[in-house]
Amino acid sequence: MKKSIGSYPHVRVRGDGRHVVSQAGSVLLVETVRKSGLDQAISAALAPWRKPRAVHDPGKILLDLALAVALGGDCLADIAALRSEPDVFGPVASDPTVSRLIDTLATSGEKALQVIHRARAEVRSRIWSLAGDNAPDQGGEVTVDLDGVLVLAHSDKQDATATWKKTYGHHPLMGFVDHGPGGTGEPVAALLRPGNAGSNTAADHITATRLALAQLPRKYRRGRQTLIRTDSAGGTHAFVSWLARRGRWLSYSVGMTITEAIHQHVLKIPEPAWTPAIETSGEVRDGAWVAELAGGVLDGWPPGTRLIVRRERPHPGAQLRFTDADGMRLTCFATNTPGRPIAELELRHRLRARAEDRIRAARATGLRNLPLHDTAQNKVWLEIVQIALDLLAWMPMLTLTGKARLWEPRRLRFRLFTAAAQLVTTGRRRILRLARHWPWTDDITAALARLALLPNPG
Repeated sequence: MKKSIGSYPHVRVRGDGRHVVSQAGSVLLVETVRKSGLDQAISAALAPWRKPRAVHDPGKILLDLALAVALGGDCLADIAALRSEPDVFGPVASDPTVSRLIDTLATSGEKALQVIHRARAEVRSRIWSLAGDNAPDQGGEVTVDLDGVLVLAHSDKQDATATWKKTYGHHPLMGFVDHGPGGTGEPVAALLRPGNAGSNTAADHITATRLALAQLPRKYRRGRQTLIRTDSAGGTHAFVSWLARRGRWLSYSVGMTITEAIHQHVLKIPEPAWTPAIETSGEVRDGAWVAELAGGVLDGWPPGTRLIVRRERPHPGAQLRFTDADGMRLTCFATNTPGRPIAELELRHRLRARAEDRIRAARATGLRNLPLHDTAQNKVWLEIVQIALDLLAWMPMLTLTGKARLWEPRRLRFRLFTAAAQLVTTGRRRILRLARHWPWTDDITAALARLALLPNPG
């Protein structure tokens, strides 16, 4: 008897397999595109850029790139993964055709970006309507988190400069709709900026907020149904004043830097004025308290501004800052939301930390680097990344339940999209037969069944 060597079975490999589809689970994204009408909307938007005798539709090319990025691609050439599976993705353009389209859209400047924005907003409205109770309007309010992202450059690209972290690259400002504790989030703004762009530049925050609001269904743009949430980078007089002037339509929760004036007011707060902070479960947070500041510290800020400060015992080994007091870590934020307990408002602001999850997902979905040289080209790439992230948010929102609804892109790829299948043709029908032994085959088939029940776009 021959003794086996090693821990894994030895298999012979041949390259002559037929009717096998790799990444067959990506049909979930394809069906999401079809049911949402995203293909029709993008194709209609980019129709002016289609040449009279062109074989490939510009909208289909852009969507193919977004699908490639959603599946883990990080450059234009990764569209080859789709080209190899025409039975799932249809005809896919060649690399030169793809590059020419990106150059054409980049040359047209903001015009092409604006029509893509409008198409995405149109489809987002339909998706949220289809999602029903899973739509991201928690308690009738939509939360948009703004945050900067450092994207490193390893070559000399236009507008790549030294960053505040002494790295080299770009500093986009992103906006994400928070889906709450039961979901993930979707991108609604992406402002490409040089690496040396300031973190607290009010003009950029205003532009990003405008982009984000334009992506939301119209009913969320009035009646204070939208909350804009930022860290202390948004805590500038100019940005808060701009938000306050739209007070009838917007709520805000903006982090603030602990200035000397704020610090002195905190020191004067009597002990009974401190309220215990709370956790998401509603339980009291041990070792953390909140209080509202009043008086002269509000001078110069818009009427209705509330300053809420949190003090917390630092964890063992943490280094205190100069602005901390009496051995307590201090943080502060401003809001214009009236009539709610300050502990509840502080918890709402603290949940802004979920934006870090969205940034991590974006880095794993085409934002680890900007693959093109010119800024105009990379702006188009940023739109492709946003479409990919849209699909990775919409598909779970419409089809997945339980913990699967929270899966980030890497897990979706590993468990769902990489599933292989056999392609069977019977008459005029093509059937993908997923591997029965794959642990997540039932999740894929159940999700596709839910998509099948949704109405087709009109």
